[in-house]
Amino acid sequence: MNVRDIMTRDPFVVKVDTKVREAAGILRKRKIGGLPVMEGDRVAGVVTESDIISLLTVKGPSEDLWLPSPLEIIEVPIREYINWGKTKNALTSIGDMEVKEVMSSPAITIDADVDIEEAAALMLGKGIARLPVIEKGRLVGIVTRADIVRGVGQAFGAEQGNPSS
Repeated sequence: MNVRDIMTRDPFVVKVDTKVREAAGILRKRKIGGLPVMEGDRVAGVVTESDIISLLTVKGPSEDLWLPSPLEIIEVPIREYINWGKTKNALTSIGDMEVKEVMSSPAITIDADVDIEEAAALMLGKGIARLPVIEKGRLVGIVTRADIVRGVGQAFGAEQGNPSS
């Protein structure tokens, strides 16, 4: 079974200058985990939920704030308040970033005629969950780990005489 048999054709894509807020909205609305990022006709990268979530990493309490001992009881809440302010500012600026700043790049792609076993091996080897599918230099689909599992299940069902499995 080839990647072409299990891929999602004509996947949703974003451009390199798309705002992270818009990409996150597409991921949420379409209930998908990643999007190919296009620069013209070329797949420049992939932006995933993990890429966006990694932007939200917040450090622990600020180490640069020290209050005299009579105020030590309120020192930690003040530090957390300061960190919350930093977090709110970060969330605002994250949405305005362009996906090219956060996408995984360069894109790891696969040809539509490759066996699904090779696609699975590539995903495992690279630690990724999806591959843009290329045919004659153009994006024609996307294949995910779930697609491969479904394809393996279909192949097993066909071997057992039940093609709808």
